[in-house]
Amino acid sequence: MTENSGASGGTGLPPSIEAAWGLRPRTAKGPKPGLTLDRIVAAAVDVAASEGLSAVSMGRVAKELGVSTMSLYRYVSAKEELYVLMQEAAMGAPEPLPALEEGAGWREALSQWAWAQRRVFHRNLWSLRIPISGPPASPHSVAWWEQGLQALEGSGLAEGDKISVILFVAGFVRNEALLMSDLAAAVEAKGVSPQEVMAQWERTVKRLIDPVRHPALCRLLGTEVMSEPDEADYEFVFGLERALDGVEALIRKGTPS
Repeated sequence: MTENSGASGGTGLPPSIEAAWGLRPRTAKGPKPGLTLDRIVAAAVDVAASEGLSAVSMGRVAKELGVSTMSLYRYVSAKEELYVLMQEAAMGAPEPLPALEEGAGWREALSQWAWAQRRVFHRNLWSLRIPISGPPASPHSVAWWEQGLQALEGSGLAEGDKISVILFVAGFVRNEALLMSDLAAAVEAKGVSPQEVMAQWERTVKRLIDPVRHPALCRLLGTEVMSEPDEADYEFVFGLERALDGVEALIRKGTPS
């Protein structure tokens, strides 16, 4: 997302980051009694949760609060800034990782960190639609990165590799949550069960493919593995374990024999 008004105040920071860290000075004019930045953000989150991120606008939020649109600009300079604050509210501060407290090792700690992020995303699927503008700089996003890096302490990885691992794992979690969100929306729009959606797809594809042009796909559908019910969260568990296998291989590669 872009910062429409650039750096502000005397901090040299983008307005959204100033607001997230509570560094913005109070305006000279007194705000409308009862209107606060927290109320504005909470109203915006409610709109996004019920109607989707695309429904969020300064005017829509003002209507929810029963105030004029212009009164919001005493607290929030632009919708892009509001997005940052909404994401802060949705993510929240990370909960303590049991693996870190118990000294269970980097793999268990990083796994718990990934699962915690996934739970947050699934509670706030609308937040996945907020454009990514750069590395984390808001308080909660920095705290999540800090916790992820702490999970990798003792792994033997170089600091630069730790950042790459955090980006890799966080990207997998985000992509899986976004994919599951899109699939769930498609299933809901069709008004049928996920099993029926898959069965319809399988019947359609079987009519269209042939063994010459699509031999691998024909073999796959011939096993009917696509029709077998998966265990709960199977794809996430499978993908996360493979990602952690890759990190483990990287650690072994960098460890002198």
